Amino acid sequence: MSAAESGPGQTRSAEQGTRDPAEIREEIEDTREELGETVAAVAEKTDVKRQAQAKKDELKGRATEKASEARAKAQENPVPLAIGGAFVAGLMLGRMLWR
Repeated sequence: MSAAESGPGQTRSAEQGTRDPAEIREEIEDTREELGETVAAVAEKTDVKRQAQAKKDELKGRATEKASEARAKAQENPVPLAIGGAFVAGLMLGRMLWR
């Protein structure tokens, strides 16, 4: 069997017909690293608390960004803010007078 015909982990030396121990150790180390990365990825995907915290942080960041944008727009064009404030003040005054 040639190296081209063999699958992963089945490389053979054409002259000796056996695998070099150093090559086997290197393959084992590579496989361990890949397995470790796979386990870490699976653990991360199954960590519901961390995923929920990440989503919460993401949404909090978005909300903060939107609030900043709204404040900036209100400073650029205060008319809608003034109208909203007048409406709320009118509602409160109406309730106070109604009693």
